[in-house]
Amino acid sequence: MSSPASALVDAYLQMRPDLRRFVAARLGGQADVEDVLQELYLKASRAPETSDIRDPRAYLYRLASNLMMDRWRSTRRAAARDGAWRLAFHGAEASGDVDDAPSAEATVDARQRLQALVRALDALPEKTRSVFRLHKFDGLSYAEVAEREGMSRSSVEKHMMQALRVLAERTRS
Repeated sequence: MSSPASALVDAYLQMRPDLRRFVAARLGGQADVEDVLQELYLKASRAPETSDIRDPRAYLYRLASNLMMDRWRSTRRAAARDGAWRLAFHGAEASGDVDDAPSAEATVDARQRLQALVRALDALPEKTRSVFRLHKFDGLSYAEVAEREGMSRSSVEKHMMQALRVLAERTRS
């Protein structure tokens, strides 16, 4: 019998086009669609062995909805927090603007994370690295990457999932 994670991943791979349309319809076709789908894949692939998921299809749609809601809430919280900071400092700053530059610690941390990401990218198999770079850095769609690399869209998706899995594992803080 397959594990809940593999059953969910299988369902995800089968349903990906439908899930993409579902997410795109709710996000208004924004660029965040692929990010939500990648997050959804990661969650599905990490489903605990003890979970009892009777309907993987319904579970994936619910999970996608929850991920979109989390993003929306996070964006609203960040906007409210930034607005409160600007309001608090408006009287203290002559120009009324708050310096948005990151702190020295945040800069060092970001550089270290970037170095870890570059090392992890360099460790990927050549084809996976190429697919990842074309999609994430050059902004090509999965279909465009598939055409350029001479492979199926499904192969592109599998390379992207492998790249994201490796990058997530190797860049955890």
